Amino acid sequence: MSTVDLTNEVKVVPLKGMRGMIADAMVKSLATAAQLTHHASADASALMVEKARLAEAGTKASVEDLLMLAVVRALKKHPEANGRVEGRDVKTMEKVDLSVAIALPGNLLVAPAIFGASDMDVSELRSARQDLAARAKANKLSVTEMTGGTFTVSNLGLTRVEHFTPIINAPQICILGIGRMTDRAVRGTDGGIELRPHVGLSLTFDHRALDGAPAGDLLTTICEEIEGFAP
Repeated sequence: MSTVDLTNEVKVVPLKGMRGMIADAMVKSLATAAQLTHHASADASALMVEKARLAEAGTKASVEDLLMLAVVRALKKHPEANGRVEGRDVKTMEKVDLSVAIALPGNLLVAPAIFGASDMDVSELRSARQDLAARAKANKLSVTEMTGGTFTVSNLGLTRVEHFTPIINAPQICILGIGRMTDRAVRGTDGGIELRPHVGLSLTFDHRALDGAPAGDLLTTICEEIEGFAP
């Protein structure tokens, strides 16, 4: 009778340094906020048309850039979701300072803020996002950029993930998770079946500050901004 080798090599990775800080922040967020996630899918046909129109006009814009613009536009209509929970106070802000989750080498993650995102067009949002990404990789982000956001977007669109449950970037009220784009069969205006691109969206919100219905309204508005995309 042969014996089974039960030994296994174990690699120990201490939760310290930046990885430890991320771990502590995630646990604190889940422990202190009443988190709930709504899921939806938006028809991205109009967004893709706008992306092509911008490219033809010589303006580069990624799907993420256009989705960021849609989020900012939606938050202007739902200011109750744009802010932070600090102690027993819910503080909402007029301007959107949009935090963008950025993955870094070594299984690390940061979410610096684009200040004044509500006053930017898609080209300005793209430039600001790229600047943050470059400085994040060079470890040149400021404390204010790391802590000053009012709403976060986290994009997993380059993976096979369609929906997920993003953890709130505490003390913010909400975070939007962006999933991959998939083609779905829908009934066209002529009654026939056609394939259209859809993007998965997942909105996690702090139920202490925002109830399910207004959070659902926000996610619906984000979908409407995507589906009715216009310059």
